[in-house]
Amino acid sequence: MASIQTSPLFSSKIINASFHVPKLPRASFSVPRIPTSDVVQELKLKGSSVSFMNATNSTTQLHNSLYNSPTNSNSTTNIKLYSILEVVADRVEMHKNVGQQRDNWNNLLLNNINMITLTASTLTAIAATFGYEGAPLLPFKISSSLLFSAATAMLLIMNKIQPSQLAEEQRIATKLFRMLQSEIQTTVAIGNPTEEDVNGFTEKVLALDKSYPLPLLGVMLEKFPSKYEPAVWWPDTKLQFQRKSKSANLGITEKNNGWSEELETEMREVIEVIKRKDMEDFERLGNIAIKVNKTLAIAGPLLTGVAAIGSCFVGNGSVSDIVPVMAGSMAAAINAFEHGGQVGMVFEMYRNCGGFFKLLEETIEGTLEEKDVEKRENGKVFEMKMALRLGRSVTELRQLASKSASYRTEGIDVDEFASKLF
Repeated sequence: MASIQTSPLFSSKIINASFHVPKLPRASFSVPRIPTSDVVQELKLKGSSVSFMNATNSTTQLHNSLYNSPTNSNSTTNIKLYSILEVVADRVEMHKNVGQQRDNWNNLLLNNINMITLTASTLTAIAATFGYEGAPLLPFKISSSLLFSAATAMLLIMNKIQPSQLAEEQRIATKLFRMLQSEIQTTVAIGNPTEEDVNGFTEKVLALDKSYPLPLLGVMLEKFPSKYEPAVWWPDTKLQFQRKSKSANLGITEKNNGWSEELETEMREVIEVIKRKDMEDFERLGNIAIKVNKTLAIAGPLLTGVAAIGSCFVGNGSVSDIVPVMAGSMAAAINAFEHGGQVGMVFEMYRNCGGFFKLLEETIEGTLEEKDVEKRENGKVFEMKMALRLGRSVTELRQLASKSASYRTEGIDVDEFASKLF
């Protein structure tokens, strides 16, 4: 539609045009409101309270379902195993943290003591060099003597506690607790745990706590024993075998539970190999490590003590000028070799390896002492476990046992047997 109008102000004609366009529907957009800090805090509190209530309700439902289930005793056993599992997980974290801390002790004490010793040796050398020119030597003498004395005291403490060995103890304890944690999880996953399982795992936790204690004062392991003895981290009691066959739990049904006379003979030969080769080697190496560590632990503080006394007599133009400098330098070298080389850690590693083979020996002997084969672990499973623990396949383990038997039959001595076998 178009209309023509005449404006009174202008003589020209103006044409106005209007078009009818359909109206578009309105679209409402809602912009999210940015919550303030108070609103965020309130939401967090509400969410945490809801989560806590949900977790509490879930725990209550689980508790009721376990105790109201027909297999009440089995559910109680599972709860006990999970409780032990929580304790073991806590031990793993504790030993890991303490091991890192004691490894830091070893590094920091080693660096600080060597710096103190070398600084004192430098001061003593300066005093001996300028003593002939009439320079005042008293400050150098006092400083070097005090530094050597401090190094002696710190070395006595460090050699007594052996931080590298302490760190290795905690690393081993962490590994053993993780193995125990996996064993408990496997027992729960297989199902049908018994009270004997609970008692056995409890004894293992207590035995590990006794073998690898966390505190230092009063319960610290002896760092310089008179002779080498392998570590023992399992219960002192003899191995207890369940009356119910473990192969039945695993769903394995075999004649004689997988055992035979050949397998028993093979296991006995494996014990002989462990006694002849591995345990004797670690005992010999462990005794050497004890002697070396003990010698170094005595020599270091002795040399720094000699240097502390000798530094008081420098500047006289005699041999007394050389003795404290040489003693301090040798003490730094010995300290670096002992704690930088971690001789204490090496000794603890030998103890652990000896304990590993001793555990294998007791496990095999305890299994073979059980006359009822149905109460033993399945023979094939047991053979596979022993082979893997010794780093061999089942075929290699059988070959090892057959070679050992043939060599003993031929009357070959231990050294020749070990050289041919390994």
